[in-house]
Amino acid sequence: MPQIAQLAETWSSQLFWLFVFFGFTFFVIGRGMVPKVMATVTQRDEQIAGDLAAARAARDAADAQEEAWRVRENENRAAAQALVAKAKADAAAKSEKTIAAAQKRLDTKLADAEARIAEARTAALAEVESVAVEAAQDIVSRLAGVKVTKPVATKAVKEAMSHG
Repeated sequence: MPQIAQLAETWSSQLFWLFVFFGFTFFVIGRGMVPKVMATVTQRDEQIAGDLAAARAARDAADAQEEAWRVRENENRAAAQALVAKAKADAAAKSEKTIAAAQKRLDTKLADAEARIAEARTAALAEVESVAVEAAQDIVSRLAGVKVTKPVATKAVKEAMSHG
């Protein structure tokens, strides 16, 4: 078999070139490039870990600032509500004083008006009584032909008015 004989002749040279090629590949890629790639991967991992730690720290700081802002905002809201409540109370007290003063003036006017009404009523009743006395004297004089004196007619009118 000539092919096998030829294989034996070329076998050593093929083995030599195989070792040369793999040796070259091992030293160039394995010893030269792989450590650089691994160093880059390690550096990238460290950078990512550092970035994540920085992001975590920034988030924690933001959360702390937000909590502080919420506390401050709640305090400000409570202070504002206290101011509003105080303003309402002050306004209510001022309104109450104003209303009380106005009520006093109205009560005074009402008392004066009631006194004037009572005086007017008394004057009107006296006028009605006077007219009734004159009418009674005139009616008795026309119907009965008798002259009634003013005191007698006044007494009769008063009795009639008191019984309704």
